Amino acid sequence: MNHLAHALIADPGGVEFALGSALGDFTHGHPDPAWPAARQAGLRFHRAIDIFTDAHPEVVSARALFDPPLRRYAGILLDVWFDHLLARDFARWSAEPLRDFSRRWLDLLDARTAELPRALHEFLAFMHTHGLPAAYGDDAMIGRVLLGIAARLSHPSPVGAALPVLRERAVPLQRHFDAFFPELVARARDLRANLLA
Repeated sequence: MNHLAHALIADPGGVEFALGSALGDFTHGHPDPAWPAARQAGLRFHRAIDIFTDAHPEVVSARALFDPPLRRYAGILLDVWFDHLLARDFARWSAEPLRDFSRRWLDLLDARTAELPRALHEFLAFMHTHGLPAAYGDDAMIGRVLLGIAARLSHPSPVGAALPVLRERAVPLQRHFDAFFPELVARARDLRANLLA
C-alpha cells in the first residue's frame, strides 16, 4: 500500500510506531537499535504489511489487469490508485475527517524532520506542496503523483502516463480494493497488537 493507507493503519499504534511505519519506504536493512522500541516495531509493521499486500489474491488479480509494459509497474500503480480509492471513501475507514488526519500526519512528520532521511524530507516537501495525503482523492492529483514517481525512477518508464489506463480499469480496481482493504485492516490490527505487545 502507499502512503495514506500505511499512515492510517499505523496511526493507532501511537506516534513512534507511526513514525517507524513512515520510514518503511525510506530505510533499508534492520531498524536502528538506538530507536525507541515502538519505532522499530513500526518499521517491521510497514514491511510485514507490504508482504501481506503483495501476496494477497485480490492484489495479484488486480496486477493482472495491466498489460506489458505497465504490468512491470503494476505494484506502483496499485499503491497509488488504492490510496486514491481510500481517500475518496475515507469516512468509511476513519471517524476523523481526511483533511484533519492529513494535517495531523504532516504535523507528526514536521515535528521529527531532524530524524527523517533525505528522501523522506523530499517527499514531505512534495506532500506539503500538493496538499497530500488529503489530495489523493482528486484523480488529477494522481496524475501528478505518477509523474513525480516516474521522475524518480532510475530508468524511463510509462508510469507518468498511466492515469488514463487506471481510469479505464476503475470499476474492476474498485472491486479488488473493496475485497482487499477490509482484510488489510483486520491484518493490521492483529499485527500491531503483536508487535507492540
